[in-house]
Amino acid sequence: MITFKKPNEIDKMRRAGKLVADAHHAMRDVIKPGVDTMTLDQVAERVLFAASAKASFKGYRVKHIPVPFPGTICVSINDEVVHGIPSSERFLEEGDIVSIDIGAYLDGYHGDAACTYAVGSISEKRKELLAVTQESLYMGIKQAVPGHTIGDVGHAVEEYVLSHACGLVRDYAGHGIGRKLHEAPQVPNYGKPGSGVTIKSSMTFCVEPMVMNGAEDVESTSNGWTVVTRDGSDAAHFEHTLLITEDGAEILTPWE
Repeated sequence: MITFKKPNEIDKMRRAGKLVADAHHAMRDVIKPGVDTMTLDQVAERVLFAASAKASFKGYRVKHIPVPFPGTICVSINDEVVHGIPSSERFLEEGDIVSIDIGAYLDGYHGDAACTYAVGSISEKRKELLAVTQESLYMGIKQAVPGHTIGDVGHAVEEYVLSHACGLVRDYAGHGIGRKLHEAPQVPNYGKPGSGVTIKSSMTFCVEPMVMNGAEDVESTSNGWTVVTRDGSDAAHFEHTLLITEDGAEILTPWE
């Protein structure tokens, strides 16, 4: 069931979203060659802890994976699409791209956002992948207005990505968000114009395109969580939590 947020709930979601953005801003100061991914996790955890918030992802469970997610953040490098697990033995290298997904649970509500960062100087091909993925997010957000549909959002993302000869992850999607990290509606990164749920004011949901510069097939690794491109091509991931207003979408996670 889709939940429409009341003014006091919206205020709480703004605070949770701002905290997620603050954690992303902290990432920019520490992402560099030689840093291990557990250090990134610890930096984000300190930001959340200082605000008396909890990590939305830590301890998160799904039916088909026997162990809960162990990290505060998801850290996915190069061909890893989503759900990379932080590790003190995994180090960033010059030229990598690293996708950081952060969720914060504050005063009963969640915020959620992802951004893919360059580690030092990256190749032109990787720069293009990041640019296409980020712009596809904003193409989707432009369609997130009252009277449009979830299919309009997904179609805008899909059309932009395919026009740049990139692959689109279709097995994972954006989602509603509020008291629960994942609520209705599901927000795929593809769709037909005019199809699906009609968007209305006071809805809150995440748009999160995941794009690769190779084929669209993905698979899970042996840890059960981390998803990679099957052909080893690079992947990028950008996400914002949105509030739908009468005038359009308000970004609640302003990591820009």
